[in-house]
Amino acid sequence: MNAIPKSVPTVAVTRLTLKYFRSYPALRLDVDTRPVVLTGPNGAGKTNLLEALSFLAPGRGLRGAKLSQVGRIVPGTAPLPWAVAVTLATRDGPLDLGSGLASDGRERRLVHINGQPAKGVAALARHVGIVWLTPAMDRLFVEGPAGRRKFLDRLVVAFDADHAGRIAAYDHAYRQRLRLMKDGSTDAPWFAALEDTMARHGIALAAARHDLVARLNGDLAATTGPFPAARLGLVGTVDAWLTEMPAVDAEDAVRRSLWDERRGVMGAGAGPHRSDLGVAMVALGHPSHGQPAALCSTGEQKALLIAILLAHARLQRAKRGHAPLLLLDEIAAHLDQNRRAALFAEIARLGSQAWMTGTDASLFQGFGEAAQFYGVNGGILAPQKSL
Repeated sequence: MNAIPKSVPTVAVTRLTLKYFRSYPALRLDVDTRPVVLTGPNGAGKTNLLEALSFLAPGRGLRGAKLSQVGRIVPGTAPLPWAVAVTLATRDGPLDLGSGLASDGRERRLVHINGQPAKGVAALARHVGIVWLTPAMDRLFVEGPAGRRKFLDRLVVAFDADHAGRIAAYDHAYRQRLRLMKDGSTDAPWFAALEDTMARHGIALAAARHDLVARLNGDLAATTGPFPAARLGLVGTVDAWLTEMPAVDAEDAVRRSLWDERRGVMGAGAGPHRSDLGVAMVALGHPSHGQPAALCSTGEQKALLIAILLAHARLQRAKRGHAPLLLLDEIAAHLDQNRRAALFAEIARLGSQAWMTGTDASLFQGFGEAAQFYGVNGGILAPQKSL
């Protein structure tokens, strides 16, 4: 197999520094802008490195862990406050980003940009997009809708940093309203204020999802290759309203539905927290053409996920001027040789610095000199020759 030509991304990690993160008491790794391949036995610490990078995006990282559970645990002590820092190569010169757990014992993240405190984790998403794919996501299409909503929202945040604020505002109001209902409160003005917040932020949140889904469908329909195309759609009452009426009227509809829920009307309480992401396979002439992703084979579902991720990366590159960082955990294990080669070639075309893990370095031999290889064992990294 021919080596994939080198492609220099405009944003890439050149230094990763960890402190008290998972299995790493301390680490400094200097790399160049090429994709990074991390190989080694199970439990060697490969995924921990990808998780560390995922904390340079809003949210709780690729494992969804509580912040207090990420720090390195020393027997007899509480988990230590952890920190992740990177230096990014950008078109405008080096950029330093950092994130970690506050040392005051509270469950909150601190963010620094070029050594200065930043207000909120959404600030990170304005500098770099980060998207990941892990083995735990292989069941995304067959499990409940909550996982699919989170998956889509991560894609939206990487494309539109303000989406993180919409989610936070909506979720905060939703939890407060739920608490009032459980307590049997009759504070109508407080309910009205919370429901107004949910309506405004909820419709903005849903509209941002719709916008990205439309963009993804456009890219997927225009792209050919060994990965099947997907047709995405949002399913839910609020999503139907957005296709039937202006956003301001949809806000009013949410307010009425929440009011009806308080009065005990069955089926009321509409909001984006009830939406689902529908995905169908598009492969003309294939037996699975038009099938919901949940009914496709395991291999087809994996290929659909990769197709969506690559479409999203292409959209980010078009909007930002550079591709996102791709964190691909055990990505090559269940792909045949043709699809592995296609994935590596697409990463090169995107100019994305992908960080990939696997137990078998030979699965990544298609990269040749276009990637940098590291063996990982017991938290120790050692450079290896390209295959």
